[in-house]
Formats: sequence, C-alpha cells, structure tokens
Amino acid sequence: MLYHIYEAQRSLLEPFADFAQATAKLYSNPLLPLSKSFATQRTVAAFDLFYRLAKDYEKPQFGIQSVQVNGVDVTIRERVEIDKPFCELRRFKRFSDHPATLDTLLGQPPVLIVAPLSGHYATLLRDTVRSMLGDHKVYITDWKNARMIPLSEGEFHLDDYINYVQEFIRHLQARYGNCHVISVCQPTVPVLAAVSLMASRGEKTPLSMTMMGGPINAQRSPTSVNNLAMQRSFEWFENNVIHRVPDNYPGAGRRVYPGFLQHTGFVAMNPDRHTSSHYDYFKSLTRGDEASAEQHRKFYNEYNAVLDLDAPYYLQTIRVVFQDFNLVRGTWDIRNPEGQLERVRPQDIKDTALLTIEGELDDISGIGQTQAAHDLCTSIAPDARQHLEIAGAGHYGIFSGSRWRKVVYPQVREFILRHQPKPSVPAQEPVEEVAPPAEKTTVSDQKQFEIIINTAQTAPENANPATVQEAPALPTAAVATAAPTAAAAAAAPATPAAPAIVVNAQPAGKRKETGRKAKR
Repeated sequence: MLYHIYEAQRSLLEPFADFAQATAKLYSNPLLPLSKSFATQRTVAAFDLFYRLAKDYEKPQFGIQSVQVNGVDVTIRERVEIDKPFCELRRFKRFSDHPATLDTLLGQPPVLIVAPLSGHYATLLRDTVRSMLGDHKVYITDWKNARMIPLSEGEFHLDDYINYVQEFIRHLQARYGNCHVISVCQPTVPVLAAVSLMASRGEKTPLSMTMMGGPINAQRSPTSVNNLAMQRSFEWFENNVIHRVPDNYPGAGRRVYPGFLQHTGFVAMNPDRHTSSHYDYFKSLTRGDEASAEQHRKFYNEYNAVLDLDAPYYLQTIRVVFQDFNLVRGTWDIRNPEGQLERVRPQDIKDTALLTIEGELDDISGIGQTQAAHDLCTSIAPDARQHLEIAGAGHYGIFSGSRWRKVVYPQVREFILRHQPKPSVPAQEPVEEVAPPAEKTTVSDQKQFEIIINTAQTAPENANPATVQEAPALPTAAVATAAPTAAAAAAAPATPAAPAIVVNAQPAGKRKETGRKAKR
C-alpha cells in the first residue's frame, strides 16, 4: 500500500514540476524585460528548485565518451556482453587509430568491477570506471531495477547474485585467460563468496580481488547501519519495508524493497547537509553562478536516482550478512544453478591476491570490517595481501572524487599490475578504428599528497579493530548497501599479517585533525 501511495503522490506532483520547469525557463529568457533583475532571478531560482525537488529521477547514463591513454585520446563505446534477467554485464570498449596506443590497450589487464546492488545504479561508480579505463579493460555489473522486471522472470536471491558474479568472471577468463575483480561496498561479501566457491571446486580464480568499503565482518566497529539490522528482527524487515510494485510498471506485483525508502534513509542520515546543499543551489542560481549550480545538478541527478531491490535478495542479505554472520562463522551455504548447496570456504583461496581498502571516516562500513577478509583468506600468501586505510576519506571518498583519483587509484593500479603476469603471446582481440580522435582534455595540476606507510602488521582477530567511517548510511536503505557481516573468525587458524598502509589524503603541511564527521 505504501508504494501505491508514493506513486499517487508522484503522479500528483508531476504536472506541478513540469509547470515549475517551464516557468523557470520563461522568466530566465534573456529577451524578457527585467530577466536580470534581482526579483526575477529569485523567482527563477525558486521555481527551478521546486522542479528538482518534485521531479522523478531516471537512471543516469555513464556518459564516458573518451579517456586518455598515455596522452592519446581513446574513444569509449558501451556495449552489453551478457544480458541476464536482473543484470547486464556492460563493457566499455576502447577504440583508437593510433598504432602504439592499440598495442598498449591490448596489453592492459581486464578488470571486472562489481557494482553495489543497494539502491543506487551502477553509474554511482562513474568516476571509478573513468579512472580505470586509462589502464585497464573495464567491465561492470549494471544491475536492473526490480520494478521493471516481470514476475515471469522469477525471484532474485543473494545466491543468484553470487552465481552471476561467477558467470561473469568465467566470461572474462574465457576471453582473456584471466582477470582481476574489484568490489565496492555491498558486493564485497558476495564476491568473496563467489571466488571462494570457485577455489573450492578447483576452478581458476581471478588474479586479484580488490575490496573497498565493505562490511565483511559487520561486528567490527558497528555503524548505525549495522546496529539497525542487528536490533530489528528479520520479521520486522519483512513486514515493514517490503512492498509490491504498482500496476503501472512491468514488474507489477513483485515484492521489492523500494528505492524511495532507501533514498529516504540516505537523506535522513544527514538532513542538515542536504538542506544546506539545496539552499546553496538556490543562492547559486540567484547570483548567476552556473558552475556551482551545475555541479549540484550532477550530484543529485545521480544521488536521487534509485532502484528497487527484489525482496528475497534484500531479506537474505539482512539475515546472512547482518544477523547470522554466516560468512565469518563458516556456516554459509550457497545454492548453485544446479540446485546443490555448496559451503563458502574463503580459506580455500590460494592463487588470488587480496587488497582491502577502508576510509577513515566511513560511517557505513566501520574500520576493520573490510580488513576482516584477511582473517578469512588464510591460504593467501602474505606477500599477496595488502590493506589500505585512507585518512580523511568517507564511504564515497574511497571510490569517487579527488581522493579516489589522486590517492586510492594509484595504489589499486599498482597492485593489479604487480599481480598481472607478462603475456607471452598478446591476446588476439579485434580492434576497431575510430576517426578522428576525440577532443583532447587538459588535466589540472595535482596537489602534492603525503603518503604515510605504516609497516605495522594487521591486528589479530581478537585485537581492537581500528575505526572506519564512511558516507551517510541510512537506517533501512543503507542496510542493503553494506552487505558484509562479521562474526569472529574464531575457528580460523592464525592468519599471516597483511602489510597495512595508511594513506593520508590531506595536502602535505595542511593536514587537518580528523573527527567522526563523515565527509562526502
């Protein structure tokens, strides 16, 4: 019923939003007398703000047209390589007519980026993808909105998510011989499970796994997201946040965790910050600061675009990750496509390097939650494991923005390259030419950043974990975003310590004292 009420409200506001947009355009017409007057500009700003608050936000596009590879512009074309009922495997195919650049592209490692299925679209990782494209062949999981999937396609479970990831990994292995995997936030748990199952069967596993800001062990440094999931019963979630899709969508009747609830939770975590941001947008419009206004639009076009999650997937995530802690307790059984149950055993992973990354101010996945993966993957050699803690970074800062581009990404790129074997025979892959190259972009000078390397080893399981904070997490919504759970790996043997690196993202000489306040 709640979903139907929300849809009725959205339909009621839609004509008023369209009217506000038209009025704002009318009064901002430069041919209109007094269009530059203070009163008119405030009127335009008010109507524009109302339009953005009342409009419906559709799925954004990645919109990556070109990137630079060794100073040469390379054109990007998106294409779907595997189309599953609940997900597309999207490839960012790179084209160039520069011979030396083509040789470089062919030799770069393939990377599968597993995007979160936690309320936002995969385009939330646009900055991650754009950076990776300069040095890698990039694929990403583009999850579909459950309300757009007919009931005839069946239900989607966390087990299906894990089976999808395994299929995508095998697809890249068949094309390139092997691949690397990056998971951001929620996917860290299912990705670790997928690679564990492949290792237990004796299959070839990815060359490396990079896990960023995911609660592998949610009992470490629990955040408000973790606390909500642990304090509420499973039945509470099933009875209060699961609703049926209205009749005006292809998925009519499907039980889902609605995206608008997730979005409400995100906003409720930091209402003052969002209110201030919208007021700043209003002031930017009144003073004609189009650059600041456009920056606001880009952020909220992404932030306000949300998708629904299939109910079985969401509820299974709550139980497995946040309540029963099956992964760290060694009691997680996954049903494979043949219907057989398989036990998840991270200790079987031997040939996959492991990099974990956490943000100091992450308030969704607390400090130590992602690092817990090292305690589970006991068979990975110590020199194939590494942990990074990014000083001053919140949840989004470790995969987006200046900290990601200037501090985190260089570390990720170096880790992948270090574990990428030199191919004896270049991979044979058709390369298409595109004329002429895209317009060249300039890169601003980067600030110098101070990197502090701490040679201290990872703390043992019973030690007090460090604290990690992240971008705002919401009660109901954020629970899906941070999927991993943590119980103690009590039964696991002692794990060789992984090198711990603390990366300070503050400019040298201007490091600010860090607090508990999360930074976007």
